[in-house]
Amino acid sequence: TWRDYYELTKPRVVMLLLLTALVGMCLASDSWIPWQVLVAGMFGIGALSSAAAVVNHVVDHRIDSQMARTFNRPVARGKVSVQKALAFAFGLTVLGMATLLLFVNALTAWLTFASLLGYAVVYTMFLKRATPQNIVIGGLAGAAPPLLGWVAVTGEIHAHALLLVLIIFTWTPPHFWALAIHREKDYAKAEVPMLPVTHGIEFTKTSVLLYTVLLCVICLLPYLIGMTGLIYLAGSTMLNIGFMAYAWKLKYAADDTTAMKTFKFSIVHLMVLFVVLLVDHYLTLPL
Repeated sequence: TWRDYYELTKPRVVMLLLLTALVGMCLASDSWIPWQVLVAGMFGIGALSSAAAVVNHVVDHRIDSQMARTFNRPVARGKVSVQKALAFAFGLTVLGMATLLLFVNALTAWLTFASLLGYAVVYTMFLKRATPQNIVIGGLAGAAPPLLGWVAVTGEIHAHALLLVLIIFTWTPPHFWALAIHREKDYAKAEVPMLPVTHGIEFTKTSVLLYTVLLCVICLLPYLIGMTGLIYLAGSTMLNIGFMAYAWKLKYAADDTTAMKTFKFSIVHLMVLFVVLLVDHYLTLPL
């Protein structure tokens, strides 16, 4: 059914990516974004991100069928065949690329396509099965949307956009490793070398804590370089304190629910952080 194809696109993940792309667009301009660029840019980035998600379902369908979190995914359950899923991914890719090339700009199109390859091919097909640092290296593809949004508006790469990428890049390991701790037995059963499987849960908890500290430092940079104002400083500080509290509890006072609660809070952290960036951009308070 159409719901199975919709599920293949990982809509909740794509919506979060599109939020960060939208913020990238808004921060790239001091005025309103032309509606054509806004609509075409969001659609094209969303279509290619969805195509990458579909390919992930296809490549990982054997692994998915062995894990409690993913065994009911459409390809893993045989509700959508591999051939139909790949055809769907191809159609989304063509549609997304055509939209970006025709109505946005070529740089955005090719950067978005490179992100698709980074996630669907480099991460899913190779890194995920090759190294426990898979999510660190592969996370760059998932961190690209703010840059894609920025380039859609300006047609060029800017250091401020790269800083937004760096924030998501640093956020990804503690976000995903918290989930991996909760699902360590699943990953071990599927023979996926996630960090808790290869180095143990305690080592992974330490890594989550240290990456969260690093994230807190990097989240200060937009304010320190004058990219944002006091609204962002206050909002990001509160969010980072919350993330640190979860990471600290995960390391030193965890119960059976702490890892999953940390994972869920990390999603809220990134979503609200980018909303705060947006609010700050339009309502900056001077010192």
